[in-house]
Amino acid sequence: MQSTGVYWMALHDVLESHGFEVNVANARHTKTLPGRKTDVPECQWLQKLHTFGLLNNSFRPPEEIRVLRGYLRQRENLVAAAATCIQHMQKALTEMNIQLANVISDISGTTGLAILYDIVRGERDPYKLAMHKHSRIRASRQEIARSLQGTWRQELLFVLEQSLDLYQTYQQKIQTCDERIDGQLRSMEPKIDPVSEPIPEPRRGKDWRGHQSGFDLRGQLYRITGVDLTRIDGIEVQNAQTIISEVGVDMSRWKTEKHFASWLGLCPDNRISGGKVLKRGTRHVVNRASTALRLAASALLRSQSALGAKFRRLRSKLGAPKAITAMVHTLARLVYRMLKFGHDYVDRGIHFYEAKYQHQQLQRIRKQAAALHMQLIPLT
Repeated sequence: MQSTGVYWMALHDVLESHGFEVNVANARHTKTLPGRKTDVPECQWLQKLHTFGLLNNSFRPPEEIRVLRGYLRQRENLVAAAATCIQHMQKALTEMNIQLANVISDISGTTGLAILYDIVRGERDPYKLAMHKHSRIRASRQEIARSLQGTWRQELLFVLEQSLDLYQTYQQKIQTCDERIDGQLRSMEPKIDPVSEPIPEPRRGKDWRGHQSGFDLRGQLYRITGVDLTRIDGIEVQNAQTIISEVGVDMSRWKTEKHFASWLGLCPDNRISGGKVLKRGTRHVVNRASTALRLAASALLRSQSALGAKFRRLRSKLGAPKAITAMVHTLARLVYRMLKFGHDYVDRGIHFYEAKYQHQQLQRIRKQAAALHMQLIPLT
């Protein structure tokens, strides 16, 4: 069967429920194979290739991971829709010459939402609206009041009210989705007993960018994987959740960490036509796990760790895009080793990495000098 989009998934699930071992072949793997390419006999030709073992089965996570992935992808859609509502509210405020964003960085926070709700209810006095100022807001009440002096156009107030209602609705849907995610994580088989082997402390002493839901996501991920992926610098609990929901916890589906990195689209893929190499970059893939790792790699720019030092060195040498891809490859190898072998990640620090890199540089220079029949003499 040939299909694009999601049409093949229903047939796959039906056959799998009846005990069949269903293989999903990648069209890239069959493109260069010899044989008939017309529509009618191609299915027979693919069956013959499968008989000879020439078709590789594409990765598809088990059922419990697919359920978790469905909930998480729906949550991402809801978060994106809520962000669109915030943009609409910001646009309506700007058109009314209300520069609230100049004094409050996030209008969807505690202070911003309190002010918006009062505006929708009919309050127009800027000083009364400024009374909602939270203690963590740096701007004074006078500055907030000056930013709330606008035109108060009725059609824009209507847009603001509707966008605010939609935003609140999406927040309720996100909370419901979080409850489903929590229930699915609790139903999954644990790999470790959190009571006998408690979760390690967060890297920064506290989970400063933790999950914004009402359950312990980091603890649940630790229970089903047996390792704490957030120990790796750059990977936060949200990145770890995305990675687990996309790849699962069984790393035996990939023979080595190199196969895993290739599946993520992090290995060079030469485009050759007529014996000439057209491009040597990585192939373009749409993979949420790879995207999560790229976000984690980008966060290493100011990290005071060995991974952060490596990323800054690669960034100064290769540029930001190539350095991010290289660091994603490193993070993917670490995630593979932790999930497959149950190893904990230990950061050895910047000084260890710099000393190791300096030793490697000296070894390389000594080899070059020996090839030129020269000898390095250290300065006293």
